[in-house]
Amino acid sequence: MNSRWIEVKAQDGGSFKAYLALPHHADQGAKGPGIVLIQEIFGVNSHIQGVADQYASDGYTVLAPDLFWRMQPMVDLGYGPDDMQKGIGYMQKMDFAAAVKDLAATAAALRGLAACSGKVASIGYCMGGMLSYLCAANAGVDAAVCYYGGGIHTKLEEAGKIKCPILFHFAGNDAHIPSTAVEAVKQTFAGREGVRIDVYPGANHGFNCWDRAAYHQQSAALARGRSLSFLATTIS
Repeated sequence: MNSRWIEVKAQDGGSFKAYLALPHHADQGAKGPGIVLIQEIFGVNSHIQGVADQYASDGYTVLAPDLFWRMQPMVDLGYGPDDMQKGIGYMQKMDFAAAVKDLAATAAALRGLAACSGKVASIGYCMGGMLSYLCAANAGVDAAVCYYGGGIHTKLEEAGKIKCPILFHFAGNDAHIPSTAVEAVKQTFAGREGVRIDVYPGANHGFNCWDRAAYHQQSAALARGRSLSFLATTIS
């Protein structure tokens, strides 16, 4: 894959790294719609880089920012108990408002790249799913995809700000997101155009990550297909 790390300037000073994955033939002038890919608590690790490469292979120009840079640049964690606790610690200390501004800066940087054809969507997982939701409300993206975003039900006052299409993926057996939280999201967005909410029976939190025991192939494939269809009709 044609991928590398680049620097993105923060709105409030300083800069942070972001993993850039380019579509095929970008070096020959090929362009693709943009995706801001938002990490889980484990950083922009090998899995998130793999997801970025995957979407780049579908013709998108993908930028995955290092959102923990204000605490510890280039966090790269695995999925064992110790790394899980480290990741939770970073998330608990993170300034979410600053992170949304960093995501807005990432979207602006992405739009400025020669390989980006214009429109930009955010896609996030777990912590990133919540941040993708907040991007839809506050970061000026053209569409948003939220995979099992923990805590979205605590930020439903932001829903009125969302004018772009948004797609939610929730796990039916999520130990971290209760069914009441999913129901609250459904009720808040009931009747809204451009909103889709899918729940995957039998899947647990993290079902999209092929490096985790929670990986659920059928749900991951369904969600990815739906995400690609959503992107094809909203930002392509």
